[in-house]
Amino acid sequence: MEGIDNTPIQLKHFTATLSGNITPPASKSESNRVLIINALTGNKGNLENLSNARDTQTMIRLLQSNDNVLDVIDAGTTMRFLTAYLSITGQEKVLTGTKRMCERPIKLLVDALKQLGAGIGYLQQEGYPPLEIKTFNKANVKTNRLKIKGDVSSQYITALLMIAPVLPQGMILELEGKIGSKPYIAMTLSLMKHFGINSEWKENSISIAPQSYQTASYKVESDWSAASYWFAFTALSENATIEILGYHKNSLQGDHVITQIMDKCGVKTEFTNNGLKLSKQNHVASFTWDFTDCPDLAQTIVVVCAAKGINCTLSGLESLRIKETDRIAALQNEIRKFGADLVEIEKDNIYQVIPGAFKVEGQLVNTYKDHRMAMAFAPLCLLGDVLIEAPEVTAKSYPHFWEDMKALGIQL
Repeated sequence: MEGIDNTPIQLKHFTATLSGNITPPASKSESNRVLIINALTGNKGNLENLSNARDTQTMIRLLQSNDNVLDVIDAGTTMRFLTAYLSITGQEKVLTGTKRMCERPIKLLVDALKQLGAGIGYLQQEGYPPLEIKTFNKANVKTNRLKIKGDVSSQYITALLMIAPVLPQGMILELEGKIGSKPYIAMTLSLMKHFGINSEWKENSISIAPQSYQTASYKVESDWSAASYWFAFTALSENATIEILGYHKNSLQGDHVITQIMDKCGVKTEFTNNGLKLSKQNHVASFTWDFTDCPDLAQTIVVVCAAKGINCTLSGLESLRIKETDRIAALQNEIRKFGADLVEIEKDNIYQVIPGAFKVEGQLVNTYKDHRMAMAFAPLCLLGDVLIEAPEVTAKSYPHFWEDMKALGIQL
């Protein structure tokens, strides 16, 4: 990722009706969880429809690797899940990644694992990768009770929950304060249940007794975060009928709330036998939404609301500061190029989209090595020519994104 080509891709103004079928990648959230869980069963299960996103392919490669140094590239989920997995399985490895990956904090997870008795060292700056994973003696487990902040990253919590059953005394995990991304925690527990693990979640405490994972098969659903971009294309089109395949109503993914949010932004959703059918409808003038449980949708919604003149108030954006980039700052920088703004209206991380005199006139969108910046701004080509910097960043989560755009007739 350090040597990424910043040459932009030009998206030509497209005014025809959007029509066709799209199959987004499988969920990398589900994929990366079941890969770790299956590894804890001895890789005996049959996993179907794993994501082709680079994050998941990196997870697959590193779980199979015998190398002493494992490079997660820019995959935050992979870094956090492998830190816990390698610690509990006694594998002595070095975990590293891109420059940005080594700027993303991991101290909360490392501190929790150390309380359990794990040996983990920092090779550069304390609290950040690269990490040296050392020996772990289960006989010397110090405690089965842990506390961790609930509002920083659900990936820390998930990493701990997945290893809990194989600890001699299991784990009682207390989540302190506000809990962010609850659906991702619920997804983890549901997937663990699928592989035979019972748990109990009461208020801010999750209890998992020592038990064995059972061999099981699992088919991964399509990714709802990836679906959000086709909702955006529909919202900004003059007319659209798009079917996106591989989704169902009873999804484990928290980002399925995109159907509710985009209902306000002018997109009608109908479930079909194969997935979702999207079409145009009227949009509201303003609305408020808490993104605590679905932070990955925020960029898409900010762009759509700014372009459609919707006054949207957003909260629950705290985790966006420590993603692939500072996504709040990146959104503010780029949305201003079109005449709109994203302003903080209260000190406790509440923001408002100010649409302004929104115009798309061939502007260059900088992507900050962030896949979601590229895909969130791409639908603006329905309003005018636009340039997207470093288009290959989408490989992190959606390798065939640009091909799917072409399939709808959009010129690249």
